[in-house]
Amino acid sequence: MQPTPIDSQVNGKAKVYKHSTGVILAVEPWNFPYYQIMRVFAPNFMVGNPMILRDAANIPWSAQAFADAVQEAGAPKGALTNLFMSYDQVADVIADPRIQGVALTGSERGGSSVAEEAGKNLKKNTMELGGQDAFIVLDDANMDDVNNIAWRARLYNAGQVCTSSKRFIVMDNIYDEFVENMKKNFASVKPGDPMDPTTTLAPMNTKKAKEKLQKQVDEAIAAGATVAYGNEDYDLDGQFFMPTILTDIDLDNPAAHTEMFGPVAQVYKVHSEAEAIELANDSQYGLGGIVFSGDAERGERVATQIETGMVFVNNFMASLPELPFGGVKNSGYGREMSELGLMAFVNEQLVVTADKPDLNNLAGGLVKVDPEA
Repeated sequence: MQPTPIDSQVNGKAKVYKHSTGVILAVEPWNFPYYQIMRVFAPNFMVGNPMILRDAANIPWSAQAFADAVQEAGAPKGALTNLFMSYDQVADVIADPRIQGVALTGSERGGSSVAEEAGKNLKKNTMELGGQDAFIVLDDANMDDVNNIAWRARLYNAGQVCTSSKRFIVMDNIYDEFVENMKKNFASVKPGDPMDPTTTLAPMNTKKAKEKLQKQVDEAIAAGATVAYGNEDYDLDGQFFMPTILTDIDLDNPAAHTEMFGPVAQVYKVHSEAEAIELANDSQYGLGGIVFSGDAERGERVATQIETGMVFVNNFMASLPELPFGGVKNSGYGREMSELGLMAFVNEQLVVTADKPDLNNLAGGLVKVDPEA
């Protein structure tokens, strides 16, 4: 990379050089088996950081296939090394002095554990964790667009996406229309074999994940939530979860502050733009979000007041190499992709070059030199 010059009063020319820092440990999830690895591997490979991969235990073949493909493509040996390791072994790897940084995408609990080990060993780290993303529908929104996007934003990948819209915050004048259309769209999906092109709803990734989601729904109902649609069993083999809509969720309901990682939508009625913003920000998470408004400038103004790392106005959430990806609060810190992600594990070294020292301005003028001495 070319150095970046800095306009400075310092004696000489100031530049920032960008160097690789060394081996990075990537701890990645199961839900997009190849993409999740590539989005961390590619930028680090570009800047010269070798990577060790610890992928999710339920997709070991995907991790090894990716590592094999990197070798077959002609990358230098050691550019990416896949290791099958336990969580205890992850801590040992982080502590190894050869490891210079840690990148994790995963749950809040997993991120907290790995960040603790990284901090203990003074290793730079980035954390892309869970989300409780809000989908705000303002009173002037184009409802044809909203109704076409909202159900997809929740059911994509069976809702098992950190940036899935999970809390739908809808103005009172369009609330009933929104709920009715969400019910129709949820009822139209076809569960089945993910390899069948006619399937539009895949199963949950594990029995444990399905049971956890069902427990969360049961707790929400026990605390007063209403089932507007769903929460019934499918007569199918596999871990299918019927798309479910919950309404009448009070803020003391555990569902209001819980990430539901599956096809369950929470719908809230609000009476003003200010109330929508306040409710969107009433979460320990802050990853992404969506705002729909008939006035794009109004939508952008609302978006800037949402406490998240990313907001899309009148559009579906997208993840592209040129766009920075990451969150705030319990959704983590640091950014992946874009120039920000490219520089995540780079040593930005300052080099100041002068023809000779300025003896009258040593240490910014704090040290005076007597030329007669």
